[in-house]
Amino acid sequence: MEILLVMCAGVLVGAKLFPRKYARINERLQTVTTVLLIFSMGVTLGRRENFLRELGEVGWRSLVLCLLPVIGSVICVYFLTRSMAREKRRQQEEKKAETPGEEAAS
Repeated sequence: MEILLVMCAGVLVGAKLFPRKYARINERLQTVTTVLLIFSMGVTLGRRENFLRELGEVGWRSLVLCLLPVIGSVICVYFLTRSMAREKRRQQEEKKAETPGEEAAS
């Protein structure tokens, strides 16, 4: 089972090494290995007797560990977007200041 997982991961990671002329074959191979990877993960999880109980116990911790990076990402994107919007606005104002004759002509 582990060998299958390693093979699938190797194909997915090694996608950048394929030449462009084999892109179609690579896409199909990636699809097949992704499906195999998902099925093998399902089989592995299905063999665990207390999987649902373990999932409930880990649920709150995983929710917190999921939300922290999401909140951090949202905050970073917010400030970066404001910064870029401010920069774009400044560039547009500079462009208008450089070409005052075009506004008077229209």
